[in-house]
Amino acid sequence: MTALTVVGVLLGGALAGCGGVAAPAPTALATASPAPTSPSAPAPAAATSVAPKKPPTMAPGPAGRTPVFERRPTGGSAAEKAAAEKAAAEKVVALTFDADMTADQGPRAKAGERFDNPELIALLRRLKVPSTVFMTGRWAEEYPAQAKRIGTDDLFEVANHSYSHHAFTADCYGLPVVAKDSMTRDVERAFSAFRQAGVRNVVPYFRFPGGCYDDAALRALGPADVTAVQWDVVSGDAFATDAGAVAEQVLDGVRPGSLVVMHCTRSAAPVTAEAIGRIVPELRKRGYRFVKVSELMEE
Repeated sequence: MTALTVVGVLLGGALAGCGGVAAPAPTALATASPAPTSPSAPAPAAATSVAPKKPPTMAPGPAGRTPVFERRPTGGSAAEKAAAEKAAAEKVVALTFDADMTADQGPRAKAGERFDNPELIALLRRLKVPSTVFMTGRWAEEYPAQAKRIGTDDLFEVANHSYSHHAFTADCYGLPVVAKDSMTRDVERAFSAFRQAGVRNVVPYFRFPGGCYDDAALRALGPADVTAVQWDVVSGDAFATDAGAVAEQVLDGVRPGSLVVMHCTRSAAPVTAEAIGRIVPELRKRGYRFVKVSELMEE
């Protein structure tokens, strides 16, 4: 199988590099662990509701670095081996979709360029595929009704893909770079945009634009209290025109516990929905079950 080449040259900065090869993570990353729960006052005797389960997160790394999750562990510690065995037994896979829009693309959207993909979301609903959408704050502002529908549908969870889709390192596919002292603010601004749009199912996960990060970025984002989420399978859907080749690349790369990166931006990933129409039935035929990132992260 000939792997697709992800376009590394920006076509206006919308999706450039989102499916590219990630920068190497620090060697000492924390092990996934459930997020701490806060004590609450006893409920009245008549109350029967149960508090929503908090999504799992990873503990900060050394010096408070933002932890990075890529896929279910494949070995190492006893906990990692147990998680790997669980993933292999269950044959689970997480499909993730980046809803990209940079801070300066408003004029292009007004001119008719579509940075959304409602047909893809509708297809995921019809196929009943739980998914995680990594959304930029700018996208939520441009498409608030769609953001709300996605973020109030329990089939989906919404994670943070920055506000502006600017890079958190230099030399990241030509993207403008966020200043180090503005990184946490950029992430918080995206969460604020989600709240303004009425997005409810928000998880404390963050995906670096272009997948580019370094030690300085991990340190700078420590105060944001998020877990960074990468991937182990690049779909190659960014700027692709051959849905069959995208599907083949995903199907060839998926292993139990895999995390796949795809896109939810019609103008720059036009064949994603068609590829999903091939990927989902085939993976189910192979015995795979689709999960959100929050479930994949659980041990």
